[in-house]
Amino acid sequence: MIRTLSDAQRRDWLRLARTENVGPVAFDQLIRRYGEPSLALAALPDLARRGGRAAPIRIPSEAQAEAELAAGAALGARLICACEPDFPQALAALDPPPPLIWTRGKAELLSRPAVAIVGARVASAAGQRFARGLAAELGQTGLVVVSGMARGIDGAAHEGALPTGTAAVLGGGVDDVYPPEHGELYGRLCRDGCVVSESEPGRTAIARDFPRRNRIISGLAQAVVVVEAELRSGSLITARLAAEQGREVLAVPGSPLDPRAKGCNDLIRQGAALCEGVDDVLRALEGLRGFREPDRAYAAEPPAELDDAVRARVAALLSPTPVSRNELVRAAAAPAPAVFAALVELALAGRAELLPGGMVAAA
Repeated sequence: MIRTLSDAQRRDWLRLARTENVGPVAFDQLIRRYGEPSLALAALPDLARRGGRAAPIRIPSEAQAEAELAAGAALGARLICACEPDFPQALAALDPPPPLIWTRGKAELLSRPAVAIVGARVASAAGQRFARGLAAELGQTGLVVVSGMARGIDGAAHEGALPTGTAAVLGGGVDDVYPPEHGELYGRLCRDGCVVSESEPGRTAIARDFPRRNRIISGLAQAVVVVEAELRSGSLITARLAAEQGREVLAVPGSPLDPRAKGCNDLIRQGAALCEGVDDVLRALEGLRGFREPDRAYAAEPPAELDDAVRARVAALLSPTPVSRNELVRAAAAPAPAVFAALVELALAGRAELLPGGMVAAA
């Protein structure tokens, strides 16, 4: 049941999302188990201790959560939690969804069908022209264009779609203007488009923030178009995430002599749809259904029976190589709820890493 949170529930939701070692997977499991964020917060110290943690787990205080809410309000930004009616349905359909997002600008754009356009920061003039034109044409069909406000292809895509609707997803807070030369573009996005972030206002993005940012870029869209990308690039990470999320992936072909075309050509070789213009994108979107209405009931489930032997067996089965949680259930020869409960405890203790897509690894 989608619901509106009280001020106290919103504060506790934020505190749980910002707690050490609580990523989207652990957050989702905790809310499903305890129902209310306040109950999950109360259980955290004991769960972490049972997982093998010696030092107390770091949980933001009520004052720290109130300070983040106040910082967002001072910017005119809006916090939307995953259980709330205005949370974008595309993100809510992810497994698991991000617990919350901050938005600045026209948040209603996030409820419209969208296509992401991503690519190289050091982009060619031709690549930027293509991205700008494609974004403008997609916008004229009623689609919102999503990108990451980076140099090159991202910036060109936003420029093309500003008159019709575009959203920029940032790695830092919704006030983290990077690169600095995009200050004027950022101002226009806040006024005519939408800026989105999982991070707290005031945060400057660091390297580990960008995979989370890329997951939201692809998660907001029905399709991802890669315009230019080298073989090792963040744009290819976004394309991989899109495929894992069941989104369409398209790539613009390029000259084999240009390193910026190698990533796109390789995507096409692997099965991505070829994109030479707006018609290719619209063709890829034909027949796609809307996102399935997600299960956001967050009703408390009975706690799983968990003994030390199950927890120890699960911990021993983990390695740096990610495996699926279902495979871990089979290997542990234990009930799935007990294995999932053990994984949450181990994650809170810093001994397991719960990954999107149902994967898990040793931390």
